Amino acid sequence: MKQEHAAGRTRKHAVLADDACPNCGTLMQPRTAELGFVVNGENVPVPDAPHLACPSCHEIVFRYEDSKVLQERAIEIYRQKHALFSAAEIRALRQALGLTQAQFAELLHLGLNTVSRWEAGRNVQNEAMDVLLRLVRDVPATLDYLKKRAA
Repeated sequence: MKQEHAAGRTRKHAVLADDACPNCGTLMQPRTAELGFVVNGENVPVPDAPHLACPSCHEIVFRYEDSKVLQERAIEIYRQKHALFSAAEIRALRQALGLTQAQFAELLHLGLNTVSRWEAGRNVQNEAMDVLLRLVRDVPATLDYLKKRAA
């Protein structure tokens, strides 16, 4: 037990194990289940998402790696559902155009971090941006138009 002194009173606090439920203190168990994750305002169900669950109070806790897996899977499911370019396709398009991430971001009037996150699969473009990416790929005059607008 850990003791804390505040305003002349002594309070006792239990020190919980790292894998103890923050709600009730019971040992958490690794589990997988379908869990939701919001991508571009849409709740995306992710099957077999890893997490820790309390067998007593049913509290759910995510380890850092669990939360990364949940987010990455949700983004991939969202991309597939909406038929959006994948992270690899965005990177390949930018490289085929001979542009750096900074140049590509400027061309599309985006922040550099946005392009970086798209290519790393940490964020996903919305459907309007996906249409613009497809225009850049499929209609060569689009690139010239965007370059004039970026200048």
